[in-house]
Order: sequence, then structure tokens, then C-alpha cells
Amino acid sequence: MSIDAEEVAALARDVVRSHPPRAVPVPQLMGAWYDVGLTWLHFPVGLGGLDAPRTLQRAANRVLIEAGGPEPRTVNTVGYGIVAGTIVRYAPRELAARWLRPLATGEELWCQLFSEPGAGSDLAGLATRAVRDGDEWVVNGQKVWTSLAHLSRWAVLLARTDPDVPKHKGLTYFVADLHAPGVRVRPLRQLTGRAQFNEVFLDDVRIPDAHRLGDVGRGWQVSMSTLSDERLSLGDRVTARGTGPIGDALALWASRPRAHTPVARERLARLWLRAEAQRLTVERAKVGAAKGVFGPEAAIAKLVGSELSQHVYEFCVELLGPEGALYESYDSDLGDDEGPTTYQRKYLRSRAATIEGGTSEILRNVLGERVLKLPPDTRTDKDIPWRDVPRS
Repeated sequence: MSIDAEEVAALARDVVRSHPPRAVPVPQLMGAWYDVGLTWLHFPVGLGGLDAPRTLQRAANRVLIEAGGPEPRTVNTVGYGIVAGTIVRYAPRELAARWLRPLATGEELWCQLFSEPGAGSDLAGLATRAVRDGDEWVVNGQKVWTSLAHLSRWAVLLARTDPDVPKHKGLTYFVADLHAPGVRVRPLRQLTGRAQFNEVFLDDVRIPDAHRLGDVGRGWQVSMSTLSDERLSLGDRVTARGTGPIGDALALWASRPRAHTPVARERLARLWLRAEAQRLTVERAKVGAAKGVFGPEAAIAKLVGSELSQHVYEFCVELLGPEGALYESYDSDLGDDEGPTTYQRKYLRSRAATIEGGTSEILRNVLGERVLKLPPDTRTDKDIPWRDVPRS
């Protein structure tokens, strides 16, 4: 569909006029947003998109936010930025339509069942088994570090369907209903006192074969599609100059003139320059994605962005001085942007940034091997059946 930024903005204004964000429930507003194709502009018509360039998304989102609506990604964080693209690429159109609209409205939240207690960085070593039984698969295993599982209806699931081939080749990708019998979710308390992560137990959980995405044994390839979207989403949280974590640092700096020193000023300037470089890398990744070209920018943006957020909030806590040691409650249900110790909470939360969505160590390996063409790590288990790989 041929459409430009002005036409996209006009469509967005029509939606916010007919569904005023401050007057209608979010699901109703975002349903209208989806129906006209503004949720993911680059998706097919009828699936929340307009077959338009991805670069036009900002024009639509700006209208929505300025009218008082939510940033669409915040309505369903994992579903919007990580799962939706995989659904469009691999699910039959009828199933994609069934899943995407309630995903976009926030009526059905999604999570990602990948990591396990013995398979985090080495995801391909996972042990959760899926055994075929007619038109269904019976799944047994345990997943961990699953963000928002306690609130989610659906999950994308990577499971082992053939233990007699090398680990990367015996995996299959499914969509699991977390309301199905045999699913148990147990929240894990974080450093901040909140419990957004979970461990999930799967005991004889049945999944229809129709909910398999991609071919049997090709789950690794499908999961790489999801992880690429995840890295881009995690690195893509800053869309305007001076916003995001560096925006927090600038606001705190402006409110604390007595804490200004030449050394602190230089440190803040260096952080701002890094933030701007990271923002521009994200822009490059968006342009490439809009053209169907997926380079290393997403991994770079995630790597830089996660480490930068830690450095920024370390600066903020130090700027607070003794006040930086205060914390209102480790049992608080407040959001990350609420309460008198917001900076302290964001500092604690940032410690997870270099782990979630791919550790910084793994991302450096990926970039070193695939971009810089450095010698790969020694992998003694690459070509032997998963069943024969020693495990603790």
C-alpha cells in the first residue's frame, strides 16, 4: 500500500477523534487502532498493518501519545515487540488474526517460554520435551525468568522434539495456552522487591499441532526470528533525543544544581554522547528492517543500550548522594516510574538489563563471530546427539 507520513497521521487523528484516549478504555482504543492498520504499519492489511514502510510507525504513534493514549508497546510489552513478528511470519493467517487483535488491545498478554534452569545462554541445550500424540503434543519441563507469565494468557514455547539429533536440530516452536491444565506459574522476587519474572512448570500440557509455528525440528530458526525482534525491541526503547534513561539523568541534573561539578558535568556529557550514538544505531536498524535487511544493528543496540542504562542510573544514584541509599519498600507494588525512590528502583532494575534478552557476553560472541569474523568458541557438543551431551 502506497502511503506517506501525512496520510498515516491523518488516519491516526481520525482514530483519536472517534475514540478519545482519555474517554474510552484502552482495549477499545487499541482495537480501533488495530482495525485501521496502525498497530504495526509494516504488517499485512487485516493483521494490524497496512503493508507500509516500518519507518512511518512513529508518525502514527506520535499522534496517539500526544492525544493522551499509551505508547502501543506498553499495552502488551512482550507480545507487541517480541512475539507479533514471529506470529505474522509463521502462523496461518486465520490463527494470526485470532491472536494478534487481542494481543494488540492488551486483552490477552503474551510471554516467552525459552530459558530454563540449565539452558540460559546455551538456549539450544534446553531439556523441555514435547512428544507427539496424534494431533497434539504433550509437553513436560520447566522454564524460568519468564517475564509477565503470571499475567499472560499465551506463550511462545521452544521445546525438544527429537533428542537423537544435535541440539540445534531437535527443537520445535509452539504457542502454548497458559490456562491449559498442567501449567503452573510461580513468581520470582527481584532485587527491586517486585515479582515480574516467573518460573513455569509444564506437566503433561497438551498443545494442538495447529499451534506449532514452523516445521518440526526447525524451532531454532523460528526462535532466532523471535530473538532478533526481542533485541531490537529492547534496544529500541529510546525514540527521541534526550529521552529514556539519559532523559532521567538530565532531569535529575537540572533539579540538583548544588550537585554540579566539572567532573560530574563531563561524565554526564559522555553518557549523553553514548546515548545519542545508541539512538542513531537504533534508527539504522529500523531503516534496515523496513527494507527487509536485518544486520547486526539490533544486537549492537541491545548490547550498548543495556550497559548504558546501568551506567546512567549509577550516575543518578551517585548524584543523589546519601539520599541514593534510601528505598521506600522492597515489598512495593509501585511501578518503576512511581514513588519517592524512582531513581533507586531503576538503578536496581537496570542490573537485569545485561542478562535479559541475551547476555552481553553472548552478544559480544555473536558480534565477534558473525560480524568481525573472529574464530568461534570451541563447541564440543555441536555435532553429537543431544541425548549424549553431558549435563549436570
